[in-house]
Amino acid sequence: MHIALFCTFFSTRYLFCSLTSLQTGKEWTKRIQHDWKLLENDLPASIYVRVSENRMDLLRAVMIGPQGTPYHDGLFFFDAQFPASYPASPPIVYYHSGGLRLNPNLYACGKVCLSLLGTWEGHGCEKWNSAHSTMLQVLISIQALVLNEKPYFNEPGYETYANNASGQRTALEYNDTTFQYSCRTMLYSLRRAPQHFEDLVAGHFRERGRAILAACKYYMEGNKVGSIVPDEDDEDKELESANAEGSSSSSAVKPKNNQVDLRAGAGVVRPASFKTNMEVLFEELLMEFNVKGADTKKFCAVKLKKSQPAAA
Repeated sequence: MHIALFCTFFSTRYLFCSLTSLQTGKEWTKRIQHDWKLLENDLPASIYVRVSENRMDLLRAVMIGPQGTPYHDGLFFFDAQFPASYPASPPIVYYHSGGLRLNPNLYACGKVCLSLLGTWEGHGCEKWNSAHSTMLQVLISIQALVLNEKPYFNEPGYETYANNASGQRTALEYNDTTFQYSCRTMLYSLRRAPQHFEDLVAGHFRERGRAILAACKYYMEGNKVGSIVPDEDDEDKELESANAEGSSSSSAVKPKNNQVDLRAGAGVVRPASFKTNMEVLFEELLMEFNVKGADTKKFCAVKLKKSQPAAA
Protein backbone atom coordinates (compact mmCIF):
# COMPACT_ATOMS: atom_id res chain seq x y z
CA MET A 1 0.00 0.00 0.00
CA HIS A 2 1.29 3.42 -0.90
CA ILE A 3 1.60 5.69 2.14
CA ALA A 4 2.31 9.28 1.15
CA LEU A 5 2.41 11.00 4.54
CA PHE A 6 5.93 11.68 5.79
CA CYS A 7 6.49 13.22 9.22
CA THR A 8 9.78 14.98 8.63
CA PHE A 9 11.40 18.37 8.93
CA PHE A 10 11.06 21.01 6.25
CA SER A 11 11.95 24.66 6.36
CA THR A 12 9.24 27.04 7.49
CA ARG A 13 10.99 29.96 5.80
CA TYR A 14 8.30 30.47 3.18
CA LEU A 15 4.83 31.98 3.00
CA PHE A 16 3.88 31.42 6.64
CA CYS A 17 7.27 31.92 8.29
CA SER A 18 6.42 35.40 9.56
CA LEU A 19 3.34 34.26 11.44
CA THR A 20 3.58 34.36 15.21
CA SER A 21 2.95 31.33 17.36
CA LEU A 22 -0.68 30.30 17.23
CA GLN A 23 -2.87 30.51 20.30
CA THR A 24 -4.54 27.12 20.17
CA GLY A 25 -6.04 24.51 22.42
CA LYS A 26 -6.53 20.78 22.73
CA GLU A 27 -9.51 20.69 20.35
CA TRP A 28 -7.46 22.38 17.62
CA THR A 29 -4.64 19.86 18.09
CA LYS A 30 -7.05 16.93 18.15
CA ARG A 31 -8.74 18.03 14.92
CA ILE A 32 -5.44 18.45 13.06
CA GLN A 33 -4.26 15.05 14.23
CA HIS A 34 -7.52 13.70 12.81
CA ASP A 35 -6.71 15.36 9.46
CA TRP A 36 -3.24 13.85 9.50
CA LYS A 37 -4.72 10.40 10.06
CA LEU A 38 -7.06 10.84 7.09
CA LEU A 39 -4.14 11.85 4.90
CA GLU A 40 -2.09 8.89 6.06
CA ASN A 41 -4.86 6.39 5.36
CA ASP A 42 -6.73 7.81 2.35
CA LEU A 43 -4.39 10.04 0.38
CA PRO A 44 -4.30 9.03 -3.33
CA ALA A 45 -1.03 7.63 -4.62
CA SER A 46 -0.69 10.68 -6.90
CA ILE A 47 -0.53 13.16 -3.98
CA TYR A 48 2.32 13.36 -1.46
CA VAL A 49 2.29 15.31 1.80
CA ARG A 50 4.99 16.20 4.27
CA VAL A 51 4.26 17.74 7.64
CA SER A 52 6.54 20.04 9.59
CA GLU A 53 7.76 18.24 12.71
CA ASN A 54 8.15 21.44 14.70
CA ARG A 55 5.07 23.30 13.35
CA MET A 56 2.02 21.07 13.28
CA ASP A 57 0.04 23.85 11.59
CA LEU A 58 2.19 23.64 8.43
CA LEU A 59 2.38 21.10 5.63
CA ARG A 60 3.57 20.89 2.04
CA ALA A 61 1.89 18.83 -0.68
CA VAL A 62 2.81 17.87 -4.21
CA MET A 63 0.36 16.39 -6.68
CA ILE A 64 0.93 14.70 -10.02
CA GLY A 65 -1.08 16.17 -12.87
CA PRO A 66 -3.88 13.77 -13.95
CA GLN A 67 -3.68 11.86 -17.23
CA GLY A 68 -5.92 13.16 -20.01
CA THR A 69 -5.30 16.79 -19.03
CA PRO A 70 -2.71 19.40 -20.06
CA TYR A 71 -1.15 18.88 -16.62
CA HIS A 72 -0.35 15.18 -17.02
CA ASP A 73 2.92 14.02 -15.46
CA GLY A 74 3.65 17.48 -14.04
CA LEU A 75 4.39 18.13 -10.35
CA PHE A 76 2.48 20.90 -8.59
CA PHE A 77 3.48 22.08 -5.11
CA PHE A 78 1.27 23.64 -2.45
CA ASP A 79 1.96 24.91 1.07
CA ALA A 80 -0.84 24.95 3.61
CA GLN A 81 -1.47 26.22 7.11
CA PHE A 82 -4.15 25.34 9.63
CA PRO A 83 -5.16 28.71 11.15
CA ALA A 84 -5.86 29.13 14.87
CA SER A 85 -9.58 29.20 14.03
CA TYR A 86 -9.44 25.78 12.30
CA PRO A 87 -11.80 24.00 11.64
CA ALA A 88 -14.23 26.91 11.93
CA SER A 89 -12.16 28.46 9.13
CA PRO A 90 -10.65 26.55 6.19
CA PRO A 91 -6.90 26.06 5.79
CA ILE A 92 -4.83 28.69 4.02
CA VAL A 93 -3.24 27.34 0.85
CA TYR A 94 -0.43 28.77 -1.29
CA TYR A 95 0.54 27.50 -4.75
CA HIS A 96 4.17 27.48 -5.91
CA SER A 97 3.50 29.07 -9.30
CA GLY A 98 6.98 30.04 -10.42
CA GLY A 99 5.32 33.22 -11.67
CA LEU A 100 3.04 31.34 -14.09
CA ARG A 101 -0.74 31.23 -14.16
CA LEU A 102 -1.52 27.86 -15.71
CA ASN A 103 -5.09 27.67 -14.47
CA PRO A 104 -7.89 30.18 -13.80
CA ASN A 105 -7.95 28.96 -10.17
CA LEU A 106 -4.19 29.14 -9.60
CA TYR A 107 -2.84 32.67 -9.64
CA ALA A 108 0.73 33.68 -10.45
CA CYS A 109 0.92 35.24 -6.97
CA GLY A 110 0.19 31.83 -5.40
CA LYS A 111 -3.47 32.35 -4.58
CA VAL A 112 -5.67 29.27 -4.87
CA CYS A 113 -9.18 30.30 -5.86
CA LEU A 114 -11.57 27.65 -4.55
CA SER A 115 -14.97 27.81 -2.88
CA LEU A 116 -13.90 25.18 -0.36
CA LEU A 117 -11.12 27.52 0.82
CA GLY A 118 -13.38 30.55 1.00
CA THR A 119 -11.37 32.31 -1.72
CA TRP A 120 -14.33 32.17 -4.10
CA GLU A 121 -18.08 32.19 -3.62
CA GLY A 122 -19.87 28.89 -3.43
CA HIS A 123 -23.09 27.22 -2.39
CA GLY A 124 -23.97 24.27 -0.22
CA CYS A 125 -21.40 21.47 -0.29
CA GLU A 126 -19.04 23.66 -2.34
CA LYS A 127 -18.29 25.70 0.79
CA TRP A 128 -16.20 24.79 3.81
CA ASN A 129 -18.09 22.86 6.48
CA SER A 130 -16.38 22.87 9.87
CA ALA A 131 -17.93 19.55 10.83
CA HIS A 132 -17.13 17.58 7.69
CA SER A 133 -14.57 19.34 5.47
CA THR A 134 -10.93 18.25 5.70
CA MET A 135 -7.48 18.92 4.27
CA LEU A 136 -7.79 15.65 2.35
CA GLN A 137 -10.90 17.02 0.66
CA VAL A 138 -9.05 20.24 -0.24
CA LEU A 139 -6.16 18.42 -1.90
CA ILE A 140 -8.37 16.01 -3.83
CA SER A 141 -10.58 18.89 -4.97
CA ILE A 142 -7.60 20.79 -6.34
CA GLN A 143 -6.36 17.78 -8.26
CA ALA A 144 -9.75 16.68 -9.60
CA LEU A 145 -11.64 19.95 -10.08
CA VAL A 146 -8.86 22.46 -10.80
CA LEU A 147 -6.32 20.39 -12.75
CA ASN A 148 -8.94 19.10 -15.17
CA GLU A 149 -9.28 18.28 -18.88
CA LYS A 150 -10.36 21.75 -20.04
CA PRO A 151 -9.36 24.31 -17.42
CA TYR A 152 -10.47 27.21 -19.62
CA PHE A 153 -14.03 26.57 -18.47
CA ASN A 154 -12.99 26.96 -14.82
CA GLU A 155 -13.16 30.73 -15.37
CA PRO A 156 -16.48 31.98 -13.93
CA GLY A 157 -19.04 32.45 -16.70
CA TYR A 158 -17.00 30.65 -19.35
CA GLU A 159 -18.81 27.36 -18.79
CA THR A 160 -21.63 28.77 -20.92
CA TYR A 161 -19.34 28.50 -23.96
CA ALA A 162 -18.65 24.80 -23.46
CA ASN A 163 -21.38 23.75 -25.87
CA ASN A 164 -20.38 25.84 -28.88
CA ALA A 165 -17.56 25.43 -31.40
CA SER A 166 -15.94 28.76 -30.60
CA GLY A 167 -15.69 27.93 -26.92
CA GLN A 168 -14.20 24.51 -27.63
CA ARG A 169 -11.58 26.00 -29.95
CA THR A 170 -10.62 28.56 -27.32
CA ALA A 171 -10.40 25.79 -24.71
CA LEU A 172 -7.98 23.87 -26.95
CA GLU A 173 -5.87 26.99 -27.44
CA TYR A 174 -5.84 27.50 -23.67
CA ASN A 175 -4.64 23.90 -23.24
CA ASP A 176 -1.76 24.59 -25.62
CA THR A 177 -0.58 27.47 -23.44
CA THR A 178 -1.25 25.52 -20.26
CA PHE A 179 0.91 22.59 -21.36
CA GLN A 180 3.77 24.96 -22.18
CA TYR A 181 3.45 26.46 -18.71
CA SER A 182 3.30 22.96 -17.24
CA CYS A 183 6.59 22.13 -18.99
CA ARG A 184 8.13 25.31 -17.62
CA THR A 185 6.87 24.34 -14.15
CA MET A 186 8.60 20.97 -14.59
CA LEU A 187 11.86 22.75 -15.38
CA TYR A 188 11.40 24.99 -12.34
CA SER A 189 10.91 21.95 -10.09
CA LEU A 190 13.86 20.10 -11.63
CA ARG A 191 16.21 23.03 -11.12
CA ARG A 192 14.91 24.20 -7.74
CA ALA A 193 13.11 21.31 -6.10
CA PRO A 194 11.35 22.29 -2.84
CA GLN A 195 13.29 21.25 0.25
CA HIS A 196 12.92 17.59 1.25
CA PHE A 197 11.22 16.79 -2.07
CA GLU A 198 14.46 16.58 -4.07
CA ASP A 199 14.45 12.78 -4.28
CA LEU A 200 10.78 12.64 -5.14
CA VAL A 201 11.20 15.17 -7.97
CA ALA A 202 14.25 13.38 -9.37
CA GLY A 203 12.60 9.97 -9.14
CA HIS A 204 9.35 11.11 -10.73
CA PHE A 205 10.99 12.66 -13.78
CA ARG A 206 13.49 9.82 -14.07
CA GLU A 207 10.50 7.48 -14.39
CA ARG A 208 8.23 9.71 -16.50
CA GLY A 209 10.80 11.66 -18.52
CA ARG A 210 10.53 9.50 -21.63
CA ALA A 211 6.73 9.69 -21.63
CA ILE A 212 6.79 13.47 -21.22
CA LEU A 213 9.18 13.89 -24.15
CA ALA A 214 7.01 11.59 -26.26
CA ALA A 215 3.99 13.73 -25.43
CA CYS A 216 5.85 16.89 -26.43
CA LYS A 217 6.68 15.33 -29.79
CA TYR A 218 3.12 14.09 -30.26
CA TYR A 219 1.63 17.51 -29.60
CA MET A 220 4.15 19.23 -31.86
CA GLU A 221 2.94 16.94 -34.64
CA GLY A 222 -0.52 18.47 -34.38
CA ASN A 223 -2.37 16.33 -31.86
CA LYS A 224 -4.54 17.71 -29.10
CA VAL A 225 -2.84 18.52 -25.83
CA GLY A 226 -4.05 16.08 -23.19
CA SER A 227 -4.92 13.32 -25.65
CA ILE A 228 -3.54 9.84 -25.13
CA VAL A 229 -0.05 9.47 -26.61
CA PRO A 230 0.44 6.19 -28.54
CA ASP A 231 2.95 3.81 -27.02
CA GLU A 232 6.27 4.30 -28.80
CA ASP A 233 6.97 0.59 -29.12
CA ASP A 234 3.58 -0.05 -30.73
CA GLU A 235 4.08 2.88 -33.07
CA ASP A 236 7.49 1.58 -34.18
CA LYS A 237 6.09 -1.90 -34.83
CA GLU A 238 3.26 -0.44 -36.89
CA LEU A 239 5.70 1.58 -38.98
CA GLU A 240 7.88 -1.48 -39.55
CA SER A 241 4.83 -3.51 -40.58
CA ALA A 242 3.74 -0.82 -43.03
CA ASN A 243 7.21 -0.67 -44.56
CA ALA A 244 7.36 -4.46 -44.86
CA GLU A 245 4.10 -4.42 -46.79
CA GLY A 246 5.56 -1.93 -49.24
CA SER A 247 3.60 1.10 -48.13
CA SER A 248 4.73 4.36 -49.68
CA SER A 249 6.73 6.76 -47.53
CA SER A 250 3.93 9.30 -47.78
CA SER A 251 1.32 6.98 -46.31
CA ALA A 252 0.23 7.79 -42.79
CA VAL A 253 -0.09 5.19 -40.08
CA LYS A 254 -3.73 4.58 -39.26
CA PRO A 255 -4.69 6.09 -35.93
CA LYS A 256 -5.51 3.79 -33.03
CA ASN A 257 -8.86 3.92 -31.33
CA ASN A 258 -7.45 5.87 -28.40
CA GLN A 259 -5.97 8.57 -30.61
CA VAL A 260 -7.73 11.77 -31.59
CA ASP A 261 -7.86 13.49 -34.95
CA LEU A 262 -5.28 16.12 -35.78
CA ARG A 263 -6.29 19.56 -34.66
CA ALA A 264 -6.29 20.81 -38.24
CA GLY A 265 -8.96 18.21 -38.88
CA ALA A 266 -10.97 19.68 -36.02
CA GLY A 267 -10.96 23.11 -37.64
CA VAL A 268 -8.21 24.51 -35.41
CA VAL A 269 -4.95 25.86 -36.75
CA ARG A 270 -2.18 26.36 -34.23
CA PRO A 271 0.05 29.41 -34.44
CA ALA A 272 3.61 28.61 -35.50
CA SER A 273 4.81 29.86 -32.12
CA PHE A 274 3.43 26.72 -30.40
CA LYS A 275 5.86 24.41 -32.19
CA THR A 276 8.71 26.89 -31.85
CA ASN A 277 8.17 27.24 -28.11
CA MET A 278 7.74 23.49 -27.65
CA GLU A 279 10.99 22.77 -29.50
CA VAL A 280 12.86 24.97 -27.03
CA LEU A 281 11.09 23.40 -24.04
CA PHE A 282 11.74 19.92 -25.42
CA GLU A 283 15.50 20.54 -25.60
CA GLU A 284 15.58 21.93 -22.06
CA LEU A 285 13.56 19.02 -20.69
CA LEU A 286 15.74 16.52 -22.57
CA MET A 287 18.85 17.96 -20.93
CA GLU A 288 17.33 17.96 -17.43
CA PHE A 289 15.91 14.44 -17.79
CA ASN A 290 19.32 13.20 -18.92
CA VAL A 291 20.84 14.60 -15.73
CA LYS A 292 18.20 12.77 -13.66
CA GLY A 293 18.88 9.47 -15.43
CA ALA A 294 15.66 9.15 -17.46
CA ASP A 295 15.55 6.84 -20.48
CA THR A 296 16.12 9.36 -23.27
CA LYS A 297 18.28 7.24 -25.60
CA LYS A 298 15.81 7.34 -28.47
CA PHE A 299 15.46 11.12 -28.37
CA CYS A 300 19.20 11.66 -28.03
CA ALA A 301 19.83 9.37 -31.02
CA VAL A 302 17.39 11.36 -33.16
CA LYS A 303 19.03 14.61 -32.08
CA LEU A 304 22.49 13.25 -32.90
CA LYS A 305 21.34 12.04 -36.31
CA LYS A 306 19.89 15.45 -37.16
CA SER A 307 23.08 17.22 -36.12
CA GLN A 308 25.41 15.07 -38.21
CA PRO A 309 24.64 16.61 -41.66
CA ALA A 310 25.08 20.09 -40.22
CA ALA A 311 28.46 19.15 -38.78
CA ALA A 312 29.68 17.56 -42.05
